[in-house]
Amino acid sequence: MGSTGEINGSGNLMDFLDEPIPDVGTYEDFHTIDWLREKSRDTDRHRKIASKSKESIWEFIKGLLDAWSGWVVMLLIGLMAGTLAGVIDLAVDWMTDLKEGVCLSAFWYSHEQCCWTSNETTFDDRDKCPQWQKWSELMVGRSEGASAYVLNYFLYVMWALTFAFLAVSLVRVFAPYACGSGIPEIKTILSGFIIRGYLGKWTLLIKTVTLVLAVSSGLSLGKEGPLVHVACCCGNLFSGLFSKYSKNEAKRREVLSAAAAAGVSVAFGAPIGGVLFSLEEVSYYFPLKTLWRSFFAALVAAFTLRSINPFGNSRLVLFYVEYHTPWYMAELFPFILLGVFGGLWGTLFVRGNIAWCHRRKTTLLGKYPVLEVIAVTAITAIVAFPNPYTRRSTSELISELFNDCGALESSQLCDYINDSNMTRPIDDIPDRPAGPGVYAALWQLALALIFKIVITIFTFGMKIPSGLFIPSMAVGAIAGRIVGIGVEQMAYHHHDWIIFKNWCRPGADCVTPGLYAMVGAAACLGGVTRMTVSLVVIMFELTGGLEYIVPLMAAAVTSKWVADAFGKEGIYESHIHLNGYPFLDVKDEFTHRTLATDVMRPRRSEPPLVVLTQDSTTVEDVETLIKDTDYNGFPVVVSKESERLIGFVQRRDLLLAIKSARQKQDGVVSSSVVYFIEDAPQSPASSPQSLKLRRILNLCPFTVTDHTPMETVVDIFRKLGLRQCLVTRSGRLLGIITKKDVLRHMAQMANQDPESILFN
Repeated sequence: MGSTGEINGSGNLMDFLDEPIPDVGTYEDFHTIDWLREKSRDTDRHRKIASKSKESIWEFIKGLLDAWSGWVVMLLIGLMAGTLAGVIDLAVDWMTDLKEGVCLSAFWYSHEQCCWTSNETTFDDRDKCPQWQKWSELMVGRSEGASAYVLNYFLYVMWALTFAFLAVSLVRVFAPYACGSGIPEIKTILSGFIIRGYLGKWTLLIKTVTLVLAVSSGLSLGKEGPLVHVACCCGNLFSGLFSKYSKNEAKRREVLSAAAAAGVSVAFGAPIGGVLFSLEEVSYYFPLKTLWRSFFAALVAAFTLRSINPFGNSRLVLFYVEYHTPWYMAELFPFILLGVFGGLWGTLFVRGNIAWCHRRKTTLLGKYPVLEVIAVTAITAIVAFPNPYTRRSTSELISELFNDCGALESSQLCDYINDSNMTRPIDDIPDRPAGPGVYAALWQLALALIFKIVITIFTFGMKIPSGLFIPSMAVGAIAGRIVGIGVEQMAYHHHDWIIFKNWCRPGADCVTPGLYAMVGAAACLGGVTRMTVSLVVIMFELTGGLEYIVPLMAAAVTSKWVADAFGKEGIYESHIHLNGYPFLDVKDEFTHRTLATDVMRPRRSEPPLVVLTQDSTTVEDVETLIKDTDYNGFPVVVSKESERLIGFVQRRDLLLAIKSARQKQDGVVSSSVVYFIEDAPQSPASSPQSLKLRRILNLCPFTVTDHTPMETVVDIFRKLGLRQCLVTRSGRLLGIITKKDVLRHMAQMANQDPESILFN
């Protein structure tokens, strides 16, 4: 690189930039990082470590520690994410049951844990034991009758309201960023946007506590999306321990990508699905090294959760199922129909939820978030209690819908009419006619489906932690189970029809309704999020149904096609646009035939571009320019007449450099000349000390010519993560295109209001 004297000019002029200035190269809140600069700084750091490691053993050891720091961070993220997920699962289980009753032997036990330890539990009534008492039994000494029902109903609603009120109050007072699912914001942060505090310690603490409260309140929301946010908060926390990550925003984002994978790993017990989710859905920059580290973080997180064993079944998830019947080709038709339903539900949900959230933002409703949460919780609890399928937690509901009806099942969904002469193995129960319990369950499930579809639209986006995976899966699982029972009964009563003749003999176990629930859940989740590959992997890891990959793939692809026919954006991209985050989606196609000159600033009617000159600008000129404009940076030219481009300097770096110079360097006054050139001339003794700022100048800003197609420019912004790009003709500066200009132009081309999409 040469000596400092060679870089900054000869002579005995002092250049305070020989020493690094604090905070130069950092970014302000709600600004985009410069990926190229961060990458370059990391390369320089590597080069420095490599050259120093040859000097001594100590430096060599330091180099090894630096190389291992990434794996250490992944280990810590995995351990903490797994521990927090286990604690959240246990707490949710206990608090959900608290709405219905309490364990007398140990009040901190959930219903299931309470009856585990009981010696007085029979197999038929395995949910009933003397140690567990409903609130009516405890207060009025009876569990049946109108008065007991009304008391239980009242206390169920009151507990739900208490939990929801606590959740929204904690979020509002201590950590406003802890609301929502967090995935839209994490996608934006991973694309290079800075939202300070979003992944902070307070957000982590409050999100963990309020997530338990929100899920326990019985609202139609899940904990899976927020667990990704929690894991990313852990990633941000631990990356601060190593300067390699804390001082480089691009490197920090590699850690956050891996943390997102660990979050999905513990949310679903799906380590491989977590890595694929991070790659397919949230990450912007995902090098091969990050893939390996994500895999390691997801593995450690899953192992930690398995050690805690929150569900007591030695599984990572609540809905692990084993089916004993293969699927048949003729069943692909109902599976594809479920895919169509998933795509239509996804479209309905995205449009309905975005319309409601837009109304919330633009009306008085947004000013009363606590009231909104209380109102939605009250409606949810009052409507949910009478129906046993909506009263229980959504995870338990999905678990029951996924289950195959074995000989030992006591669920209403398994109330079939048995043949008294049947002597078959327990695992291989033939298709049977539905009993009254199944028909009653179908009515209750149909009502639960309508309720879930409507209430989820109004719940997602409120000022509490709210995930979307579980409610979407519940909608699909209910629809799938209804279809599955329909196909099963059709196959039983009409086994001589041509579609059943070849594969469904009388007395055979042909159709598994639980499989239809699983396929429906995948279809609805795919319709809402537009995930495909990661969704299928998550589903088969979640359920252990490796044999059923083809039905899952068919449903996921169909739901994506159907949903994409009505609009390309999934729920997360829609919320990013609703909030106006500067996010350039890699999946969006730009096919318009416009040029860089059509988009660049200044336009013909606008004043000329604000620039700095290399050797004739004073400190006062720079300070005035910074005060009068809000630009993030300024091009530096040879002179205003020639407009030959030299480089680009960031506004924040200029401010910090001048402030530091005034403190450290004698003689720097408002009339001091600022030099951006290598060989600054000697200042006469009578004139004030000059200021050399060449080291903060980016000498290789990205440039395009004025006739570059915008399709290419958009591609460059996406793939290189640029903040701005300068437009030149024959080396002469014409204008500038920023990321916001690109987003405005894309909105304009899509017939949207260009100003409505930008973050305020």
